[in-house]
Amino acid sequence: MQLSIRHETSYSYTAPQAYSIQQLHLTPRAEAHQHVLNWHLGTVGQIHGYTDAYGNLSHMLTINAPHTGLSIVANGLVETTTPDQGRIANGDTLSPLIYTVPTRLTAATPGILELAAACLPDGTAQTRHLMRLAEHIFGAVKYQSGATEVTTTASAALQLGIGVCQDHAHIFLACCHAHGIPARYVSGYIDPGGSSHAASHAWVDAWAEDRGYSGWVSIDVTHARLMTDAYCRLAIGRDYAAAAPVRGVRRGGGEEAMSVHVQIVPQ
Repeated sequence: MQLSIRHETSYSYTAPQAYSIQQLHLTPRAEAHQHVLNWHLGTVGQIHGYTDAYGNLSHMLTINAPHTGLSIVANGLVETTTPDQGRIANGDTLSPLIYTVPTRLTAATPGILELAAACLPDGTAQTRHLMRLAEHIFGAVKYQSGATEVTTTASAALQLGIGVCQDHAHIFLACCHAHGIPARYVSGYIDPGGSSHAASHAWVDAWAEDRGYSGWVSIDVTHARLMTDAYCRLAIGRDYAAAAPVRGVRRGGGEEAMSVHVQIVPQ
């Protein structure tokens, strides 16, 4: 499938800002099942490209002049294929074990431990165990846009019983980490089709030990299904903070308003 993608992030400020710096994960990863046919990143200021510790194609944007707004537009065409049984080729230089370390957003609590114990064995898991966990989370935490913040922890979202895709991903990661199973956060896009869920999306990769296969399996927890060619991967990391499409700070007073518009059109 070919996906035409346009992602615009806009900031407006009630007072001039003296300085802004933004870390951008807005360029699709180079992976076996997706190929970037063309891609453009447009904004003001100075932009520096680099590859981060997780192998993500990243940019650092700095604006060192007074400004009252900021617009970042990423757009292009990506060709995707469906991984067999959700299996992602492991071209990483990092050990999967780095993805067993909990973060502030994925720390285990009694509720997380109870959910993990109901779905996962200790140490290793087959794809069927991982899918069972995704189905439990799908049933326990109803999708509701705007119900949580980017700082909401897995435990808080599970207790609340509502959340968005990043909450579903964090709960899944917390459960896997509690049992020593490597699992990582994925940020990217999904062709929503007839779904009401946002085109900007988050899901997970988890390390499966199946008969004849040992490696990553990519799972959309929000829909309790394996990744298909409807998905485009931007970045991976231990949690949202490591893989967020746009994340930064500013120097200046006043209030900030942010808007995000994503359009995905299958070709």
